Amino acid sequence: MRLLRVTYFLLLIAVVSAVPFGAIANPDTAEGLARTETQGLKYTGSKRLKAMITPATVAPGSVQYSRSWIDAQPKAKGSAEWRCLSEALYFEARGETVKGQFAVAEVIMNRVKSARFPGSLCGVIHQGTGKKYGCQFTYTCDGNKEVIAEPMAFTRVSKVARVILDGNAPKLTDGATHYHTTAVRPSWARVYTKTARIGQHLFYRHTWRSASN
Repeated sequence: MRLLRVTYFLLLIAVVSAVPFGAIANPDTAEGLARTETQGLKYTGSKRLKAMITPATVAPGSVQYSRSWIDAQPKAKGSAEWRCLSEALYFEARGETVKGQFAVAEVIMNRVKSARFPGSLCGVIHQGTGKKYGCQFTYTCDGNKEVIAEPMAFTRVSKVARVILDGNAPKLTDGATHYHTTAVRPSWARVYTKTARIGQHLFYRHTWRSASN
């Protein structure tokens, strides 16, 4: 109860500070304080008030790899980088388990952190786009129009992208920078180090020296 009172008091201070100087009523009476609070709420606006009391993002260590957990998270939003990652997860991993989606997102983030790949999410995802057999993610150069036909699936993977970007997801792939489905066997898989199998994907860390021989 004390915590709630302190929180309300801090919120009231923020509200009062947002009121134009001329709009403040006489603070020496209860009626004046009431008018001040009411006008403060009016001038602050509902969006700002909502931002003041919106809970923090997912806490580190609280991630659960289940659809019910993902569905319970607030709707995700973000920058162009978040959108690029969300689209990549939709086209590359929407049929995977939630854990598998987190693993694919981790690989993309690992590439961003590597000096051997572009330094942004959109750059990594669209590397080689337009070059036949040269793109890094098949959906960007398969000739098919990129249409989000399953909004619910996109909503889910966009939440995965948000958690990954916020840095709150545990590591799953031991530094993997590549993956492929179990249905294929690319030549590079023979020389890279396999680090994990999650769902229908196998994950690898690039052993640069071995791959160049």
